[in-house]
Amino acid sequence: MNDRLPATLAALALAGLAAAAFAQDAPQSLPKIRLNAGIHNIDAQVAQTPEQRETGLMFRPSMPANEGMLFTFERPAQQCFWMKNTLIPLDAAFVDDSGAIVNIEHMKPQTLDGHCSEKPVRYVLEMNDGWFAKRGIKPGFKLKGAPWAP
Repeated sequence: MNDRLPATLAALALAGLAAAAFAQDAPQSLPKIRLNAGIHNIDAQVAQTPEQRETGLMFRPSMPANEGMLFTFERPAQQCFWMKNTLIPLDAAFVDDSGAIVNIEHMKPQTLDGHCSEKPVRYVLEMNDGWFAKRGIKPGFKLKGAPWAP
C-alpha cells in the first residue's frame, strides 16, 4: 500500500495543477453594480483586488451590450492596460474621482499594446468596442453610480 502513495500524491498534484490552469483560462464572474452614462444604464462587474484586475475580461468570447467591467484602485495613479488573453475588442474609459472621463482608449484583442490614462485616475471602465462613441460619450462626460455618489 505504501508503494502506491507516491504515485497517488503525484496524481493529486497534477490534478490540482490542471484545475488551477483551467481556472486561469476561464472568465471570472464578479459582483455587479449599476452605473449610468446619461440615459444609458451599465451593469458593471467590479474588479477591485490585484488578482481580479489582472484577469479582468480575459477569456470571454463575448459581452452583452450594456455590460462592462469597472476596475477600481486604492488611489489615483496613471493606469495602463493591455489585452493579453482578451478575446473581444474593448474601449477603456479612464475615469477620475468625480466620475469624469479623462480619456477613452480603443483596445484590440490579444495584444500587448499599452493603453494608459492621460492623468492619474482611480477608475477604468471597460466596455465593448464602440460603446462610448455610439452614445456620443467623450472625455469630460460624467458617469454616475456608487463610486461617485456624494
